[in-house]
Amino acid sequence: MSILHIIDLAYRLKSITRKGWIKKVSIDMLDAESVADHSYLTTLITMLLSDLKGLDTYKAIKIALLHDLAESIIGDYTPEEIDEDVKHKIEDKAMREILDSLPDDLRISYTTLWREYLNNNSKEAVLVHEVDKLEMSIQAYRYEKMGYNKVLLREFHDSALRYIRDEYIKGLIKDLKKDETL
Repeated sequence: MSILHIIDLAYRLKSITRKGWIKKVSIDMLDAESVADHSYLTTLITMLLSDLKGLDTYKAIKIALLHDLAESIIGDYTPEEIDEDVKHKIEDKAMREILDSLPDDLRISYTTLWREYLNNNSKEAVLVHEVDKLEMSIQAYRYEKMGYNKVLLREFHDSALRYIRDEYIKGLIKDLKKDETL
């Protein structure tokens, strides 16, 4: 696998829609967020919050950019479709496939970051996991503003609030309704 093949895999994320929106809320395919859309916003928000918190932003951004790359091979799954442990195993296998052909230094570096993310064992990995949920909640709010079913979208906000431990990030979700810019 060459660098161009990895770039091609990343391009695939642009055409992989996030299934939860379609299955649970009946979001129109034209409005459905892609994995690439989600990954970009997750990375941008990660950068902002990492800088605010004084974390290693370079590391956090790398983790955010890698966090859904395996979906270029396995696709997007909703939690109801697959057991979390099984998903982690197939994601890990896909990431090994993606990263194995890189030069050793890059492969080792990116694999280390990927494992940190999977195991949630650094402040930066924890941040990316929580921002992943924050971005989901922001997207749900945007769908609400587009006229999609608020009751069905509430599940996404509630899920994010249950998962996130950081009070500042929880506060951002709670402030969504007050913010007219989104």
